[in-house]
Amino acid sequence: MQIGIVGLGRMGGNIARRLMKAGHHCIVYDANPDAGAVVAKDGARAVKSLDEMVAALERPATVWCMLPAGDVTQSTVDVLGRLMQRGDTIIDGGNAFYRDDIRRAKALAGKGVDYIDCGTSGGVWGLERGYCMMIGGPRAAVERLDPIFKALAPGLGDIPRTQGRENGDPRAEQGYIHAGPTGAGHFVKMVHNGIEYGLMQAYAEGFDILRGKGSDALPQDQRLDLNLPDIAEVWRRGSVISSWLLDLTASAFAHDPQLAHVSGYVEDSGEGRWTVEAAIEEAVPAEVLTCALYTRFRSRQEHTLAERLLSAMRFGFGGHKEGHPAAAKAED
Repeated sequence: MQIGIVGLGRMGGNIARRLMKAGHHCIVYDANPDAGAVVAKDGARAVKSLDEMVAALERPATVWCMLPAGDVTQSTVDVLGRLMQRGDTIIDGGNAFYRDDIRRAKALAGKGVDYIDCGTSGGVWGLERGYCMMIGGPRAAVERLDPIFKALAPGLGDIPRTQGRENGDPRAEQGYIHAGPTGAGHFVKMVHNGIEYGLMQAYAEGFDILRGKGSDALPQDQRLDLNLPDIAEVWRRGSVISSWLLDLTASAFAHDPQLAHVSGYVEDSGEGRWTVEAAIEEAVPAEVLTCALYTRFRSRQEHTLAERLLSAMRFGFGGHKEGHPAAAKAED
């Protein structure tokens, strides 16, 4: 299939590359022409404007936006909405607020342009590992674009199949789902990111407790000098708390056992706040997720080992630049 990709940053460029590896044709655009030129070297056609992109696409046209949530996404969707025709589709694969998706879909519906919100997880590793996708939007449009989603998804891989799912939607085992109508994809991804905050916080606090066992404040015979890199490594192998986040933790410790070169300043990109807001609206207790969000706020004032580890994990899966010495290498 043919698809336009707008936004060629940490994830957008690799989304185009993964699609091209699967035989799809990508027309790409970024406000920074250098970013388009880099992806063009891998086989994409780089254009200089959204007008040129839409004019070059076969009908029905599809454009995937991979941009930061907020004004830049809104302005891009507004322009595309004016350029695209009935039957065309806009996909927002960024971390937009689900209510914005619902509003945008309603605005585009009158022109007959479909809007799909696609919560996309995979970070800077998606080119190799694939992207887990949570998709919201009209069923017919989602099904038409299934070859795109299937190419981006991780596939079955070597993960054991879940017993009892024989009659379930096979797409979930491949790493993507049609979560429901417009807004459902980004709502599910929003909660996913809220959970991510809590998991990261649990690892960070646990390793801070392990390190604290060597504190001078403890009785001499109770102090332990524990090897955090070894503990992270052994927990990766057969432990019930093994995960990709723990893999990233082990890697961070292996390269810098004291995390001395990590700032500890931990940003939040919005989804954690939106998850807590949803919990309040639904009167659902969310103590862990709320505390994890507030810890990120506090990290901007004081930096413990736990916060430096949060920063290291966040850099590991997403290339987020927060004082990490290697961060510049992850920026497109």
